[in-house]
Order: sequence, then C-alpha cells, then structure tokens
Amino acid sequence: MKKWLIVLCCWLPLTSYASDVLTLDWIDLVPEQERQQFNSNSMPVLDHNSAAVKQSMIGKVRTELNGSKVKIPGFVIPLEGDDKAVTEFLLVPYFGACIHVPPPPPNQIIYVKFEKGAPIQQLWDVVYVVGTLQTQHISHDMAEVGYLLEGTALEEYDDM
Repeated sequence: MKKWLIVLCCWLPLTSYASDVLTLDWIDLVPEQERQQFNSNSMPVLDHNSAAVKQSMIGKVRTELNGSKVKIPGFVIPLEGDDKAVTEFLLVPYFGACIHVPPPPPNQIIYVKFEKGAPIQQLWDVVYVVGTLQTQHISHDMAEVGYLLEGTALEEYDDM
C-alpha cells in the first residue's frame, strides 16, 4: 500500500503540471506552414509601396489551439468597460496596432472578454492575459479578428 501511495504522490504533481497554462508568443498563433509570411519579429511582411491601408488577411488560425488554456503577452485596446475596469478589449502584438493603420492580420489579434473586469491602471503597458483560447472569427469595426479569449487573469509582463 505504501509503495502505491508513494507512486501516486509522485505522479500527481506531473499530471497537474501537464495541464498547466500554455505560454504563447504571437508567431505561435500562425500555422507553421504560413510563418514565412512574417518577419523575424513575428510581424507580417507588409508592402509599404501600396496605396492600400487595409488589413492584411494573410494566414489562418491554428484550430488545434481551440479550447487551450493560454498565457500571451500583448497590448490592450479597450472596447467595453468603464473608468475603473475594461471587460472587453483587443489584444495585439505591438503598440498602436488597430489604432494606426493597417491592423495586423486576423490571426494576430485576439478579442478578449474579461468578465470580472481588468483594472484600467494595468492596461497601459504590455501585459500577459491568461484564459481559454477559442478559434473564432469576429468582425469588429476596428479589424477582423481570428481568436477569442475568455480572460481569467492578468499578469505583469516580464520578458525573462
């Protein structure tokens, strides 16, 4: 009996670790076969000689990430909330995305619903958003979006 108890105690921490949150970079949201369309900074390759300032629709979403618990860093563009908390926002990979044209492609924008509200003072710098990721197309006035995240936590960003 003791032997089985020891085996069980050693096994339990491994199973809880295996179900831990998946930390993503923005390039992780792009299918591997399409990553050549992005530069070394995980930014879409843009044609700056074109007169068009429309959102690039390059790339698909990674459907295998659907339902995953994830943690991803980004910049917040508030959409819904009040002067104390934001309940819905766009999470984008770089400062000024969607405010300055053109917005990133849909697979580089995440629509976040944060039911309990994210405190305003935490949203001016890059933050980690933790929650459940869904591959869902959302059409918004600012941009087409490829992912939805049901946010459960905000964490301070560190690049270590």
